[in-house]
Amino acid sequence: MTNNFLNNKKLLFDIWAGSYDWILPSVFYRAIHQRLLEYVDVPQPANILDLGCGTGRLLDRLAIKFPDLRGTGLDLSPNMLRMARLSNRHHPRLIYIEGKAESLPFGEGQFDAVFNTISFLHYLEPQQVMREVSRVLTPGGRFYLVDFTLIKEINLPKIPISPLGVRFYSPQQREALGSAAGMLCVNHHYLLGPVLLTIFEKGQ
Repeated sequence: MTNNFLNNKKLLFDIWAGSYDWILPSVFYRAIHQRLLEYVDVPQPANILDLGCGTGRLLDRLAIKFPDLRGTGLDLSPNMLRMARLSNRHHPRLIYIEGKAESLPFGEGQFDAVFNTISFLHYLEPQQVMREVSRVLTPGGRFYLVDFTLIKEINLPKIPISPLGVRFYSPQQREALGSAAGMLCVNHHYLLGPVLLTIFEKGQ
């Protein structure tokens, strides 16, 4: 089931890649990124990971804001990565590679910060993704998780899954996922409507 799910997601984003930066999501993500950047605090120089990087727009904006930053974008979709590489204005500071969030191809403590924007809702194994994020973060490193959230806490035996195969987590559910992976929730910030930024910090 997991392989079929990933293959379907990969196909969807491969098809979408060519027009991704010219349709509605582009405007939406630009607004989200602008608000997110107000809360980003990374050491200089910093080595960061954008998990589910798509066409690389967030890394581009981070590279402009932080001139000494080095960044890696990881995505499941080869076509998204192809678009990111074609528009990469910051090579060799930014690189893009294919991979899965559930098994990150990086060493322990490799990144000062990890970003994940409107992508966490797709993961079938959110706790495994959280463990992997915590593993690749340096002690004291931060995880910036941006995604749609549940407006109200809902008492359900399982985290709700929509018919489209996406999941929405309340602030409390996010905190529990982070804590189980060794990351403390620093704060929550609503960026745009129900889109919530949760900032985690890995323990020293």
